[in-house]
Amino acid sequence: MTPQQFIEKFREAFGEAAPMPIAFWYGDTAVNADSRVPRCMIGAIRKVCEGNALTLTSETVQCGGGGLYTAFRPMPERVPLFVSETEHYKQRPEQVRAYVESLEIEITELPYLNFVRVDKLDSWEGVEAVVFFATPDVLSGLCTWAFFDNDAEDAVVTKFASGCAAVVSFATVENRKGGRRCFLGMFDPSARPLVPKDELSFAVPMSRFKEMLRTMPHSALFEHAFSVVRRRIDGLIK
Repeated sequence: MTPQQFIEKFREAFGEAAPMPIAFWYGDTAVNADSRVPRCMIGAIRKVCEGNALTLTSETVQCGGGGLYTAFRPMPERVPLFVSETEHYKQRPEQVRAYVESLEIEITELPYLNFVRVDKLDSWEGVEAVVFFATPDVLSGLCTWAFFDNDAEDAVVTKFASGCAAVVSFATVENRKGGRRCFLGMFDPSARPLVPKDELSFAVPMSRFKEMLRTMPHSALFEHAFSVVRRRIDGLIK
């Protein structure tokens, strides 16, 4: 299924009101070399759903954690203490260090991390993951679709994470392992004000998304039960 074919099925399944998903990849070429990135990149990433292509680089990603979770730089020494004693997201700095080590992030050698809305793609080649920003009703469909051909207990998971880790890091590492997990995120209080209050993220590594593209037409997305949910997504019922 090509990106354009997927968009047709996505609109058929989720209606016109659901935000268009985005795709990201690392590369030698920038899709938007003039991208302006605030200290927290999450707001800029969310705007890609509106059609604004985004390119991140080691220089434009100013946040220490963001530099790590986009795989541009190793974790700064100050981050574990900051996460523990300033943000109080973890009880001890040692927990943060152990957590980061467990993520198996490999620092990229490529200069650009590009984000585009999926309808701007010509093909899926090189894409690391597809990310949805979704309301509970849309998440209902995404999770139902992900569970359709995967009985694993971790078919859809959520883990402790900053917004950028939930959107970028988990899916990138999973894709390079050829994994099948999808990642529910955007529970980070620091990043939540930068996305609509009724949205979470749902990141699907390309290794899994290729499978889901094949199962999509046969899933419950096009059956009666979800058609009722779709009407509510479109605002036709309350």
